[in-house]
Amino acid sequence: MIQDIIKIWSKYDYVFYRGIKYTLFLSVITIFFGTILGAVIAFMKMSKSKVLNTAANIYNGIIRGTPILLQLYFFWLWLPKISPIELSDRMCITIALIVNGSSFISEVIRSGIQAVDIGQMEAAKSLGIRQSYAMRYIIMPQAIKNILPALGNEFIAMMKQTSLGSAFFIGELMTAYRTVQSATYKGIEALIIAGIIYLILTYALTFLLGIFERKLKESD
Repeated sequence: MIQDIIKIWSKYDYVFYRGIKYTLFLSVITIFFGTILGAVIAFMKMSKSKVLNTAANIYNGIIRGTPILLQLYFFWLWLPKISPIELSDRMCITIALIVNGSSFISEVIRSGIQAVDIGQMEAAKSLGIRQSYAMRYIIMPQAIKNILPALGNEFIAMMKQTSLGSAFFIGELMTAYRTVQSATYKGIEALIIAGIIYLILTYALTFLLGIFERKLKESD
């Protein structure tokens, strides 16, 4: 089996490299736009407006209460029907992953902000500082230190969740596995290669995240 794995890698390494590239690209895009949408949802949830608060709770409830694979199929089938422009399968799945990730990221952002001592906002108000300015210049710089490590964990989780995109052949790592498996008829060997790559990526990113967290603690 080891010889077969080496042969498959030497012949189809470019397929796996392409899968790694798109997996990381998709993860970055998902986290970036998911963070923007997640921040909106987080502030809606913390809003004093019952309408915004209820809308955010319904949004998170739907996303958290349904399987991610169901969401991928839903957006894959639904978006092309309502979009005024033509959307590829990749775009539909990417949007679905962004929507899914935003729900979890919103909770990361909300908890990061609420972890900052509420007394700091009260002190800012007592000094006549507007709430928006206090949030921007006092609360958020401290909250970011709470949020960034958790976002790193979300990035790692999202990298693994992109594997579900293989159901739609969008080009990520598990799609690479399916391509190689179809060409070689050696599914176990190709799957082992994909598994090793995921392990390497996960442990490498976890290691880097650990260094980043230590740097943040030292800066405190």
